Amino acid sequence: MHHMTLAEIARGLADKKFSSEELTKALLARIAQLDPQLNSFISLTEELALSQAKAADARRANGESGALLGAPIAHKDLFCTQGIRTSCGSKMLDNFKAPYDATVVAKLAAAGTVTLGKTNMDEFAMGSANESSHYGPVKNPWNLEHVPGGSSGGSAAAVAARLLPAATATDTGGSIRQPAAFTNLTGLKPTYGRVSRWGMIAYASSLDQGGPLARTAEDCAILLQGMAGFDPNDSTSIDEPVPDYSASLNGSLQGLRIGVPKEYFSAGLDPRIAELVHNSVKALEKLGAVIKEISLPNMQHAIPAYYVIAPAEASSNLSRFDGVRFGYRCENPENLVDLYKRSRGEGFGAEVQRRIMVGAYALSAGYYDAYYLKAQKIRRLVKNDFMAAFNEVDIILGPTTPNPAWKLGAKNSDPVAEYLEDVYTITANLAGLPGLSMPAGFVDGLPVGVQLLAPYFQEGRLLNVAHQYQLNTDWHTRTPTGF
Repeated sequence: MHHMTLAEIARGLADKKFSSEELTKALLARIAQLDPQLNSFISLTEELALSQAKAADARRANGESGALLGAPIAHKDLFCTQGIRTSCGSKMLDNFKAPYDATVVAKLAAAGTVTLGKTNMDEFAMGSANESSHYGPVKNPWNLEHVPGGSSGGSAAAVAARLLPAATATDTGGSIRQPAAFTNLTGLKPTYGRVSRWGMIAYASSLDQGGPLARTAEDCAILLQGMAGFDPNDSTSIDEPVPDYSASLNGSLQGLRIGVPKEYFSAGLDPRIAELVHNSVKALEKLGAVIKEISLPNMQHAIPAYYVIAPAEASSNLSRFDGVRFGYRCENPENLVDLYKRSRGEGFGAEVQRRIMVGAYALSAGYYDAYYLKAQKIRRLVKNDFMAAFNEVDIILGPTTPNPAWKLGAKNSDPVAEYLEDVYTITANLAGLPGLSMPAGFVDGLPVGVQLLAPYFQEGRLLNVAHQYQLNTDWHTRTPTGF
């Protein structure tokens, strides 16, 4: 059963080939057996999962149906789950049990999903390798000596290793798409505001967006259907009708205009990945798409702009973790200042402290205009580039990452080298655009992804292109050895 996709599970449950309870027990046993190799889970929720599975089976017995009714998933451990530890991968929140469910969690529970647990992640979603977690690094099931990508590496590794069919994730600068590329999955970052951020512990509020990680575009469509929608509790949520994403999967690609930015193929791109990208372009051309070279001239400024804006917002968001109201508190503080200093110094890891300090500096008096304001102006230029490009094309295609997954620890001494791995993904977050990564081949036995970007609220178009590509390729069907 563990090899079934979300869509296949939905059909199997509808046809009464197995029950949600049987499936849940099988996957919980598989997690217990295999996850010690991967470290993809922070918490398992066996009792909750079995009760949700029994409830889903009862609902089906009473005549209810639905693609997600009885489907097992896991949540990235920054979505608040009532009464269950929500750690954000940090010592700071190791003892925090959320008093409420995030909107995404509540919506998916209402749809009948079964929560198997909470997945490992970079601390407060800060990282591209899933090595900064307080609970230890996650390992890539395709090669246990390599990273799975971050910050949603736990969700990606668990789905790739067939521990479960799909999981929630979040993307601030590529944290859904990059792990998807590194683990041979399909990952979708929706338009900013499409999925509620309420109850999702914030890293950078103007960039964070929740989305699905799964093996196929069809599965991402099913999971996104349950996640998307307006939320009055979230001031950044957009009141836009949610289409039927599954209904758009089978549309023809005849005449679809695909733009390939010339800036993507610079010296920093592994030539073997460039070849796989070109192969994907040829495959889509055969399906009727029209390819056009385009330009995104301000892409070169995106990384410095992002690494001013994101840390600045993080320094503000993480100021609430002070050892007073909730979370980690140091022992025997001498006074209030000592409480603040030691609680934060002991509770936050090195990467989080680094970004808080960068952000506080960028927002400080005398530097705000020179750094933060300038970065926001660059952000507007990046968005304008995309708006101009989408006047000429329907979709933008390119590599998801410049390199395949690197070895664990290989970039720990050089954070900037890790930051540069986000070069192709962060522009979508700066502009608020939807983006998708889909499997496109292998380099040295490690998966490679191709990224698709679309205009606002065109997630259906991305899923359509990816689904048609997957009907004509088999990269997404490959399974890591041993799993």
